[in-house]
Amino acid sequence: MHEDPTESPLLARLTELEIKASFAEDTLDRLNDVIVRQQAQIDALVREVAQLRAQSPGDEGPALRSLRDELPPHY
Repeated sequence: MHEDPTESPLLARLTELEIKASFAEDTLDRLNDVIVRQQAQIDALVREVAQLRAQSPGDEGPALRSLRDELPPHY
């Protein structure tokens, strides 16, 4: 069987593209896993904030505070 001289570079390019596609797919899968974990953390934090707000004493609005009261003592 006679091998076409143009076939080898084409096969090499195709193989390289398949490898890159495989790595891209793996990266996408890992990023998706990270996003799923982060969303679960966000959901848990939202629930926790809601619980803390429900536990806070009094239903008065946010107290008006002077920004001077927020300055660290060294100012």
